[in-house]
Amino acid sequence: MAKTSVTSATDGSTLSSGSSYAKAGEKRALNSDDQTPTASTYKKPKLSEHTDYSRWRLLAERGRHTWHYLQDDEDVKEWPQSFADKYFLGLDTHLPDQPSPKTPLDSVKNALEFIKELQLPPGHWGCEYGGPMFLIPGAVITWVVTETPIPDHTATEITRYIFNHAHPEDGGWGLHTEGDSSVFGTAMNYTACRLLGVDAEHPVMVKARGTLHKMGGATNGPHWAKFWLSVLGVCQWEIVNPVPPEFWLLPDWVPFAPWRWWIHMRMVFLPMSFIWSKRFTYKPIPLVLELRKELFVQDYDSINWNAHRNTIYKVDNYHPKTWLLKTANWLLVNIWPYFRTESFAKKAEDYVFKQIQMEDKNTLFSNLGPVNGPMNFLACYITEGPNAYSVQRHRERIADFFWVGKDGLLMNGTNGVQCWDTAFIIQAVMDAGLAEDPKYHPMLTAALEFLEDQQIRENVDDQDICYRQQRKGGWPFSTQDQGYVVSDCISEALKAVLLLQRTPGYPKLLDDQRIYDAIDTILTYQNASGGCASYEPTRGSEYLEMLNAAEVFGRIMIEYDYPECTTAVVTALSLFTKYYPDYRTEEIKVFKDKAVAYIRRAQRPDGSWYGSWGVCFTYAGMFALESLASLGETYGNSTHSRKGCDFLVSKQRSDGGWSESYRSCESGVYTEHHTGSQVVMTAWACIGLMEADYPDRALIEKGLKHIISKQQPNGEWLQEAIEGVFNKTCMMAYPNYKFIFPIKALGMYAKKYGDIALP
Repeated sequence: MAKTSVTSATDGSTLSSGSSYAKAGEKRALNSDDQTPTASTYKKPKLSEHTDYSRWRLLAERGRHTWHYLQDDEDVKEWPQSFADKYFLGLDTHLPDQPSPKTPLDSVKNALEFIKELQLPPGHWGCEYGGPMFLIPGAVITWVVTETPIPDHTATEITRYIFNHAHPEDGGWGLHTEGDSSVFGTAMNYTACRLLGVDAEHPVMVKARGTLHKMGGATNGPHWAKFWLSVLGVCQWEIVNPVPPEFWLLPDWVPFAPWRWWIHMRMVFLPMSFIWSKRFTYKPIPLVLELRKELFVQDYDSINWNAHRNTIYKVDNYHPKTWLLKTANWLLVNIWPYFRTESFAKKAEDYVFKQIQMEDKNTLFSNLGPVNGPMNFLACYITEGPNAYSVQRHRERIADFFWVGKDGLLMNGTNGVQCWDTAFIIQAVMDAGLAEDPKYHPMLTAALEFLEDQQIRENVDDQDICYRQQRKGGWPFSTQDQGYVVSDCISEALKAVLLLQRTPGYPKLLDDQRIYDAIDTILTYQNASGGCASYEPTRGSEYLEMLNAAEVFGRIMIEYDYPECTTAVVTALSLFTKYYPDYRTEEIKVFKDKAVAYIRRAQRPDGSWYGSWGVCFTYAGMFALESLASLGETYGNSTHSRKGCDFLVSKQRSDGGWSESYRSCESGVYTEHHTGSQVVMTAWACIGLMEADYPDRALIEKGLKHIISKQQPNGEWLQEAIEGVFNKTCMMAYPNYKFIFPIKALGMYAKKYGDIALP
C-alpha cells in the first residue's frame, strides 16, 4: 500500500504511515517538516459554513487522541470511519434497535451492545471533555502570536463550535456552555472568532459585541482575560495585575510560597508569571488594531490601563479580590519596581523557565491541562525561538486537547478522560454480574489491558525539585503521558483491576508488587482531617484564598478534602484488604477510620454532602453513602446514612427522577435543573440508596423505571444537562456518565433484588 498522509485537526502536521490508517492503535511517525511556521505575518484562515464530517477521523494511540481531516479521497477509502467516529460526530451509526427491555438486566445488555461499539482500539473509551468556554481562545491566541498556521478546516469547526454555544438570548458567551454571558467568555470568544477569520460585521459578532459593550467592554474582564489580550496586543500590560516570577524564589517555609498552591493554580501562574515578566506582546497587525476598536467602549488611546486593573463585571466577579490582594497588588505595582533589579528579575525568570522545562519533560509536552499548555508553548517560543524542539513538540501536543463533535471543534478540559471512564465501565459491568458472560469477555479484557498499560511505573526524576507528588503505581485521569495521578483515579482504576483480574477467565496482568505500589501511593493522600484531596495532600492554609487572583473561580488556591475522593480511596482500600489482608494492615485500618470520620463530619445538617467534581449534592451523596456502607453503616444502623438517604429521597421528582442543576455548585444550595429529571442524577441517587440498603424499594424502582424510559431503542441514552464541575463555577461534560451510571444502577438492582420486571 502506498504511503498516505492526513492533515491533523489543529496543527497542520502530517502523519504518515506505510500501512492502513484503519489500524488505529499502530504507532506512526511524525513528519515535522510542516511544523515550522513559514509565514512571517499572520494569515487569516479561509472559513466555510462547515466541513465535510465524513472526512474526520479519530486516531487513538495508546490512549492519545488526535482528530484528523482527510483531504484526499484515497485517504478516505484507506481509513474508513469507525462507529465511534460517526457517533462522536453526530452522524447516523445505523445500529439496529435492540429488543424492548423487560427487566433491568435487559436494559443493561442493550446499553452494553451500544457502548462496546464505542470502545477504541487501545481498549479504552473516549469522549469529549468540554464545557469551559475560555480554553479555545487561549490556544488560538497562542497559535497566532507564535505564527503557527491554522488550517482552514480547524478554523471553520472552532468557529462553528463557538457560534453554537453563544447565549441564545444575548449572543454572548459564558464561563462554560450553560453559563450566563460574561466579559471573560464574550471578549475572549469574540477575539478568537475574529482571529479565525470571522468578519466584524457578521451578525453573530455584531450581537456579541453589543452584549460585550453593555457589560462595559474588555476592560471589565477578569485577570486571565486581561492577560491573554495583553499577549495579543489588544490590551496593554498595565491593565494586568502583577504576577511576579520572584514568588518562585521564596523559601519553601513561607506560608504563601507557590508550591503550597493547588496544582492547577501554580502550574498556570508559573508560565503566566514568566510571560508577564517578559511583557511579551504580539506585533500590531491590522487585525489587532481592529480589535482595539471593537472590544472597548471608549477610544483605545484614552484608556487608563492601570486604572482598570481591578475593574470587573459582576458576572465575572465570583470571588472578589480581598483587601489583602488589592494591597499586595498595589505594592507590587507601585513599590516593588524600585527594588526589582534586572539581575534579580532574570534570576526569577530563569528559575521559572527551568520549572516550565521540567513540566514539559515530565508530561512529554502534554502538560497538566489546556490552560498551562499553551502558556508553556508561548514561554518556550519566547525563550528558545520558533524552530526550537520544545516549540515543535508543543505545536504537536496541543492537538491532544481538541475534540470534534456535532457542534464543532472544542477544547477539552484535559487531554481526555481515558483511565477514569474505562475504570468505571469495568466496575459497572462487574456490578451487573456480567463479567463472566463470554459476550463481554473481549471488551473487558481489552479494557484491563489498557489500564495495565497506563499504570505509571516510576516517580518523576526531579520530584522534589518541581514539587511533584509521589506517583509510582498510580493511574492518571487521562493518559500515562500526561503523568499526573489523582487519588480517586488511582482508586477507581485499582478497584477495576482487582475485581476483573480475579474473575475467572481474565489474565492477572498486574503482579502483587504493582498493586502494592498503587496502595503505597494512595496512602500518601490523606490530610490531617482524615479526608483526601485530589492531586496531592493539602499544602497550604485556606487563608490563601485571600490571594485568589482568578476571580471567576472559588476554592482554587489550595487542595481541599473531598467526599468523592475520600470515598474512592476508602472503597479501594477495603477491596484491597479483602485480597491482601496482611499488607500494611494497621495503617490501612487507621487511614479508613479517619477517612470515614471525615465523611461523617462533612455531612451537612440537612443530610447532604457538597460535591466538588460532579453536580453536586446528588453526586457527593452517592459516594458518601458508598463509603459508609463499605464499613457496614447503612440506613438501618447509621444516623449519617439515614440522613443522607432522607435528603436524596426528599429531592425525588414525581416522575421518579432527580434533576440537579450546576447552580447548586455555585450557590451551595440544592437547585433543580430547568429541563427536568436527568438520567445521570437519577442513577447517582438510586446507587446511593441501594448502597445504603434503603428500605423502600418502590422509590428506587420508580427511579430506575425513569432511567429505562429514557433509553433509546438502540440501547443508548441521549446527552442531557452538564454533569461535572471544578472550582465551584466551571462546568465539565462527562458524556460517558450517561452510560456508566445507569448501567451500574440497573445492574446493582438486578444483583441485589433479582432481575425481575419492575412493577
